Amino acid sequence: MAHTDVDEVLGALQNVDFPADKEQLLREAEREGASEEVLTALRGIPPEEYGNRQDVARSVRTEPDSDIPHTAAQRAQQARLGGKPGQSQHLREVPRTPIEEELDR
Repeated sequence: MAHTDVDEVLGALQNVDFPADKEQLLREAEREGASEEVLTALRGIPPEEYGNRQDVARSVRTEPDSDIPHTAAQRAQQARLGGKPGQSQHLREVPRTPIEEELDR
């Protein structure tokens, strides 16, 4: 697991034209002079085509307590439903519960 955060990884990908595959993301990060931690994080993502920066953010592996807050309910739902193969569990997108949606109104 790379010792970096999602913002640092996405910062190295500011000039990427999406959709882009893993190799294109790595080339662009190297061209931007990304740190070795960012390159390591990008090497760890599944080899698929990414439609936008959010897809990359959900797939890159960082420390579980980095910068993506999840409630206990969201973490439990992630454990039950799973996510993309090769994707870090703590980064999987979890639908909001009806209670959370109601509280946001």
